[in-house]
Amino acid sequence: MAQEDDHLLRLTAAGAIGPDYRVGAGTWAGGRWLAVNWIDGAPLWQALAPARSPEGDRDAVRPWLTGITRSWTQHLARMHAAGWAHADVQPTNTLVTNDGQAAVIDYALACAPDDGHRLVSYRGALTHTTAPEIASAILSTPDDTHIQAQPAADIWSLGASLFWCWTGTRPVPYDDTTSRPEKLAAIAKGTTTALPDARPWPFPEFEDTITACLAPDPADRPTAKELTTPW
Repeated sequence: MAQEDDHLLRLTAAGAIGPDYRVGAGTWAGGRWLAVNWIDGAPLWQALAPARSPEGDRDAVRPWLTGITRSWTQHLARMHAAGWAHADVQPTNTLVTNDGQAAVIDYALACAPDDGHRLVSYRGALTHTTAPEIASAILSTPDDTHIQAQPAADIWSLGASLFWCWTGTRPVPYDDTTSRPEKLAAIAKGTTTALPDARPWPFPEFEDTITACLAPDPADRPTAKELTTPW
């Protein structure tokens, strides 16, 4: 909680998030408290439920999915322009409001460009949306080593989240009973399920965007700013 509060103050000062998101923070007899602005929205998995069936291919759904993706990348683009990575891009940290806009929450694990005074080392977040380079770093370094997430890792996590919540299938196949190190090893290979084999219905532009985000090499992924433009 203390780390997230520090991040929110620094992100606000950098213009990466709005000044109205953090409401206040402090201590009390039982520990610490942190209050942020309430966002009335549904988690991405729940919000995309209507699009996960063949019947989801309706005229209104395509621009709705596009709008969610663009507004999501707008949030990330502001962070990335300031040199930050969110480092925990995943379905439960993305809320979709009634007007079809994405809102990003939970900045506790974010990585700043100057993270010398970090309270907790970053060792990845939700396994299923961990970028290959982060998975490789986790597996090849001691448990107390801080891994500096870069903006490109957020882009892979964005693609993985969209893939998962639209198709109902995680982008990297492995059994639920597989251990976390084994899951990370599968992700580190950089191979994902072909989207045409998992999609509920064809949406070429959306599929191309997701596939580009899931490029194994971070240098081959689009930037968040590029994803905010029409496609």
